Amino acid sequence: MNISDFDYHLAQDLIAQEPARPRDSSRLLVLKREPGEVEHRRFCDLLQYLREDDLVVFNDTRVIRARLRGRRVPGGGKAEVLLLADRGAGVWEALVSPGRRLPPGRQIAFGDGELRAEVLERTEAGGRLVRFTGPAEAAEALRRLGEIPLPPYITRPLSEESDYQTVFARIPGASAAPTAGLHFTPEMAEAVRSRVAAMTPVTLHIGVGTFRPVHVERVEDHDMYEERYAIPAETERLVNQALREGRRVVAIGTSTVRALEAAAQGGQLKAVSGATDLFILPGYQFQVAGALLTNFHLPRSTLLLLVCAFANRELILRAYGEAVEQRYRFLSFGDAMLII
Repeated sequence: MNISDFDYHLAQDLIAQEPARPRDSSRLLVLKREPGEVEHRRFCDLLQYLREDDLVVFNDTRVIRARLRGRRVPGGGKAEVLLLADRGAGVWEALVSPGRRLPPGRQIAFGDGELRAEVLERTEAGGRLVRFTGPAEAAEALRRLGEIPLPPYITRPLSEESDYQTVFARIPGASAAPTAGLHFTPEMAEAVRSRVAAMTPVTLHIGVGTFRPVHVERVEDHDMYEERYAIPAETERLVNQALREGRRVVAIGTSTVRALEAAAQGGQLKAVSGATDLFILPGYQFQVAGALLTNFHLPRSTLLLLVCAFANRELILRAYGEAVEQRYRFLSFGDAMLII
């Protein structure tokens, strides 16, 4: 498969710069795979498409203040660090900028110098391992000096930090939000919980693996980068019960799908924790997810490839074309799509 087969034109003015207010007032495109039909609704209409015996699974990751702005030592030039994964003992995997000026051994100072980071080594994905040191307790300093990171296509600052957290956010560790969950208000989440058989979490800390661009033409040659995930024991029980009984598992977001599918073996979900580099392409046979709530994704992205695997490329691109014509809002703060 060629990445050029997963392209479409996305006008800049369709990229949402802030969330809908209230969140559940966003639009909802419903794609019915079997008849290939599209319906245009509001997100608050989601309840009409959920069944009483559905199991709804969401990602409970929480975005951390992962962006740090500092200065190179010595020299004083600007430097930026985007934290990706905590390796323990003050060591983090991160992206750094400017990369060529931050080789192993170089240091970065933050704030008034109460926090420093030493670049240890390069990673296979082109990032760095950095070790934080300083008189202040590192975790507290990171919370105080860091910023919530936003994707580069969002150019406006956040009105409130909570705008980029879902109502499900509980376990810190992500450097990007699971954006399908951003459509839920507490009231909408409770309405869904009352409508379906159960709601249950997984955790996938979204990082560079999800958003790393596809630079190769043949998509099979793209290397997904690992992201940390965990499946609780109760989620294992509820999902396997639903699968045995032939009930539908509704995944809130592509990150939830990746966590579920990474932990599935032989049609059964396992309560595990670890890292996954699962790359879902058209032709993938889904073991768990039976319906998917998601946002509209960038052209030529791994997220669009996953969505095309869940339905089919022609149907998805036709639905995306209709969304463009109807001027849906795209990407992280944009409108939603339900695939059933």
